[in-house]
Amino acid sequence: MTEQATGAPKPQPRAPRGGAQQPATVAHHVTGAQSLIRSLEEVGVEVVFGIPGGAILPAYDPLMDSTRLRHVLVRHEQGAGHAATGYAQATGRVGVCMATSGPGATNLVTPIADAHMDSVPLVAITGQVATNLIGTDGFQEADICGITVPITKHNYLVTDPADIPRVISEAFHIAATGRPGPVLVDIAKDALQAQTTFSWPPVAELPGYRPVSRPHAKQIREAARLISQARRPVFYVGGGVIKARASAELLALAELTGVPVTTTLMALGAFPDSHPQHLGMPGMHGSVAAVTALQKADLIVALGARFDDRVTGRIDSFAPHATIVHADIDPAEIGKNRTADVPIVGDVKEVMTELASVVAESPRPNLDAWWVQLRRWLERYPLGYDLPADGSLSPQQVIERIGQLAPAGTIVTAGVGQHQMWAAHYVRFEEPGTWLNSGGLGTMGYAVPAALGAKAGQPGRTVWAIDGDGCFQMTNQELATAALNNIPIKVAVINNGALGMVRQWQTLFYNQRYSNTVLRDGPGANGEATNTGTRIPDFVKLAEAMGCVGLRCEDPSQLDAVIEKANSINDQPVVVDFIVHEDAMVWPMVAAGTSNDEVMAARGVRPDFGDADD
Repeated sequence: MTEQATGAPKPQPRAPRGGAQQPATVAHHVTGAQSLIRSLEEVGVEVVFGIPGGAILPAYDPLMDSTRLRHVLVRHEQGAGHAATGYAQATGRVGVCMATSGPGATNLVTPIADAHMDSVPLVAITGQVATNLIGTDGFQEADICGITVPITKHNYLVTDPADIPRVISEAFHIAATGRPGPVLVDIAKDALQAQTTFSWPPVAELPGYRPVSRPHAKQIREAARLISQARRPVFYVGGGVIKARASAELLALAELTGVPVTTTLMALGAFPDSHPQHLGMPGMHGSVAAVTALQKADLIVALGARFDDRVTGRIDSFAPHATIVHADIDPAEIGKNRTADVPIVGDVKEVMTELASVVAESPRPNLDAWWVQLRRWLERYPLGYDLPADGSLSPQQVIERIGQLAPAGTIVTAGVGQHQMWAAHYVRFEEPGTWLNSGGLGTMGYAVPAALGAKAGQPGRTVWAIDGDGCFQMTNQELATAALNNIPIKVAVINNGALGMVRQWQTLFYNQRYSNTVLRDGPGANGEATNTGTRIPDFVKLAEAMGCVGLRCEDPSQLDAVIEKANSINDQPVVVDFIVHEDAMVWPMVAAGTSNDEVMAARGVRPDFGDADD
């Protein structure tokens, strides 16, 4: 993957903020449901992922008449939520999903939590039982607003149909501005059925919502001073840089200063993997150079990152000698996990623009000695893998070749586990918006519906879902959605017959006691996965039953031909069952709860940093 084939994603139109605005559209005698559909049209929604049910059914009737909204009927509400997230991540627009009350709404909880953890702009619209039944334990009633309070940026319960345009306008504005995130709009069934009037734009009522985007000049000057004086600085780049569409500003700042760059799992593509200043991904399975650079740094400039435990390891031992500059649009993140010496609240794009302006007038730091050390670590501990001695497929090689053979601008989604980490390591990400995954929540089953949403939002681009056989079996029903809606995604099932990452932990920390991690029939005597036995399910037959093309690859000599065949099919979804070696592990690794100083480059092998300048 070397370049992005199409232009930058279109930003979601911002909803009106109120004030002295005159309504541009007025319609009398509409139902609340019609008002809802009109409101979605006015805020610029193009695609809605959902499933109808009793409480939301009134909204589905006028939806049928809309010429501006495309509805994609998914097979499970979780699929709707992850598809909306994939759409949002691939396009930069607000993703929209819709479900009915009770179980329909609660099935959205996981994707809402996922969007919350990864700061994805999402609006989830749910039906609710009629107002007079709320609180009575009515049929299919669930307090979805109460349930989602901790995992939404904001949520609404609408019982008055007159409120629908304002609430939708506010919901989209809140979801898309500041730190993006999910907003839930729960609408009582009688509010959808009642008569009302519709006018647009509505007057917003958000007096307490004022995200700060412009950073404080004094903090910018202090950060610039620290950069100019640092001997071992590192830019620690998080997903906020991608959310802010600030990749160009990051590249300019990095090249201006010469400071090395690490990009987290959520930030891959924010800075080109091929750039000589890129050290790779930090964290539990990050590159040795990235992990160690942060540990040995005397200055860390965190940009749109949140010092989460997967990056820091044991927080009290993380980067013990580093001064911290922390820039984030969410003031709640600054100082939450690691005290910031220079806190900067603001949009990271504006932060980097202003920082570059001040840095340009400051002395450039002398980093020659630092780069000698960094290059030594990069050369001594590169990412790599061994091919299986028995001639079977290496999962790392499969994923690496998918990335190498993918058309320009390909979007890659991933599930959660070993295949996710291998994709992060061995697919080259040169542009933002080409890597979509569940980072904070670690949601198995994310990849297929997210790929569906990404392809719906970027139909001209190739979309590969890299999934494990465990993840794939959680949401593969959405293959039928893809087939029936002409959304030709490509799915690589990295099939090792086991819950691979859990099995890796059992190998390393549980004396190879493989309790309930084998997914394939015919386990060995010790419960390990094997390449023999009945395939249940047979993913090729399953793909064909879902209206997709099913392929299988077991022989390394056929790897390129199978991938190229999958790339050549663009009128149907394609599923490729890659039968891979079961003993492959993800390296490097920092064991959970330990210090990043204990990073292992390979099994039981700890790097020697005796030459580090401490």
